[in-house]
Formats: sequence, structure tokens, C-alpha cells
Amino acid sequence: MSRKKIITIIGARPQIIKAAAISRAIKHKFSDQLVELIVHTGQHYDENMSAVFFTELDIPQPDFNLEIGSGSHALQTGKMLIGLEEIFLKENPDAVLVYGDTNSTIAGALAASKIHIPLIHVEAGLRSFNKAMPEEINRIACDHMSTLLFTPTSSGIANLIQEGFSMSREHKAQIDQPLVTHSGDVMFDNSIYFSELSKSNSKVLELLNLNKDQYILCTIHRDTNTDHAIAINSIFNGLLQVQKESGLNLVLPLHPRTRKKMEELLDHKLKEAIANNSLFQIIDPVGFLDIIALEENSKLIITDSGGLQKEAYFFKKPCVILREQTEWVEIVDNGNALLAGTDTALIVQHSAALLAKKDFTYPPFYGDAHAAEAICEIIIENL
Repeated sequence: MSRKKIITIIGARPQIIKAAAISRAIKHKFSDQLVELIVHTGQHYDENMSAVFFTELDIPQPDFNLEIGSGSHALQTGKMLIGLEEIFLKENPDAVLVYGDTNSTIAGALAASKIHIPLIHVEAGLRSFNKAMPEEINRIACDHMSTLLFTPTSSGIANLIQEGFSMSREHKAQIDQPLVTHSGDVMFDNSIYFSELSKSNSKVLELLNLNKDQYILCTIHRDTNTDHAIAINSIFNGLLQVQKESGLNLVLPLHPRTRKKMEELLDHKLKEAIANNSLFQIIDPVGFLDIIALEENSKLIITDSGGLQKEAYFFKKPCVILREQTEWVEIVDNGNALLAGTDTALIVQHSAALLAKKDFTYPPFYGDAHAAEAICEIIIENL
């Protein structure tokens, strides 16, 4: 049997990480049935935000790099469409695989579906029910162009059924009769796998002089939080209060855009208070093994990242979410995370509540850490 050719589209840092699980499964278990070509759109182009991940996570180097760089949503997506269509026509793959909800995702979906190449969407069915978020538009549109949809959660299945998708397996998967599968989460696969590597390879705790359960980890990167003066000041006021009231170190690996916006928009007194607080540790972005070490040893995580919300759950850490909604509704419904948005008072209250809470539970919402293998098996069956 000839091997089926899949083109995987990555571009943003979370997709590079997610791709590691599928690439690893293909390499170690399905190399006689699947061949993978990787296209990096260049959506994240900073060395610390992208390239280092390929080396650190042992992901195959991209076969193509579009080097798109930054720009408006329209500019990024338009350039990607042109470059991806050219590659698809040249390589003639059996399917195109996309992850999540970024501009790289929607560009890959549009380019593939317009020339009738089956589309595989990993992380299908997730909904924040806020169409003001570009990610929400991307994920909805991508799902409705897909032939194979792999959702990590039961709520994702429910969302797709609500939108008219069928769970029937009576027909061979095609764009008008797509196959929906509750696969589990590839990031759970990765978190378990790379946790062991992190324990032996990461030195970040020693470098920052941090001890287990003695610090709070925070990340902020969404433009709705960083690009508006009221929002960013409200968030940082909340973080400063959380640090003071808890007495814990607060560690903030700083996204380049967030650093720039802090300089532009933060009140000078707030900026000064942060700079003079030795327990408020602002550091450069870190690699995946280091971020896992920081997550796994923290007392609390405060973030606007979808990925870190889940990883907090994987490592059994409570999480304050700096958003009004989340697509990972299970962790909120189960009491493992609380939504604070940009409200200073809520950030402080929710942090205190989660730091004091003892009765957490961790049902297996995200599968058994073998999602990538299950996904590869279904791809092989349906191509």
C-alpha cells in the first residue's frame, strides 16, 4: 500500500507544539502508511517564539517556510493563501492538516477546500460563543470546510451536533459528509511526554531561584488585553495586588507585543511599582520545556492563553483566566479555573479563592494521552 501524503500547516507557537504529537506518532508508528510534509507560514517569526521549538521538541524542520511575518489579519491570510495554494498544487497531497484557530488555520482550510483537497482539523468543535474574537470566526469556518474533524472534548462534540454535524459513520468521510471524532487532546499527549524531558533538561527554576509551589506563573499576549490602556492597566494592577496579598513570587515570561504595550500604555506609577518589586519577575519568553517546568511547579497560573489554561489542568494547577469566555468550558464548570477578564477586583478575588481552595478534582476531560495515535489511525482509514 502506498503511503498517503499529508501536508501539515503550522505558523503560531501553539501549533508548532501541537504538531509534535502527530509528527512523533507518524515517525514511530505510522511511517509505512503516512508521509508528512510541514509548511511553516511564518506567522510567528521571532526566534524565541518559533524556531527554537523545532530543535527543542524534535519536530522535523519545515519542508516549506512562507516567511509571512506580522501584518493585519487580511494581509497575513491573503499572503498565506497565495503561498499555500502554490504548494498544494505542486505537491498534490491526499489531505491538509490544520490545528486550532489562527490565521494559518483559516488560510490552510480555504486554500485546501477551494481546490478540493480533504481538510483535517485537529481541535475542532471548540467555541467561545464570542464572534468578536477572530479565533472564533476561524474555528467555525474551518470546521465547516473539513472532512475529518477531531475534537478534544465532549463539549466540542455537542457544539458540532448543535451546528448540524452528524455523528454517523455510515459513509466514507467527505466534505459534505464529514466524520466527527472525539479524539482526546494532542496537547495532553505532549504535556505528559515532554514533562519527563523538562524534568531532566530545564534549568529555569534554578536560574530564577524559584521553589515548587512558591510562585504564580502569568502570561499575557492577547491584543484585547495588551493593546488597550484601560485593559492592560487593570490587569497589571490586579497582578501587583495578587503578588502583594499572596506573598508569592509572580513570574511573567513576557510576549514581545506585551512588553512594547507596557512601555506605551502602563501608568508610570504602576510601571515604577512593578520595576521596584523584586518578587514581580518579568523575564523573556521561554521554550516549551521551560514553560512546562514553570507550570508544573507553580502554585497558580494566571493567563489569557488557551493552551496554558489546559496545561494548568493537565498539571493539576488552578487557573485564573484573563478572558470573558473560554472554549475550555470544562475546567471552569468543574471549578479548576475562574474567568476574570480584565477586572482588577476579579483577578484579585479569584486568585485568592483558588489559592485557598483544597477540594479540586480532575476528571479525564482530555482523553488518555494517546490522541495522536487515534487521529493517525482514523486518517489512514478514511483517506
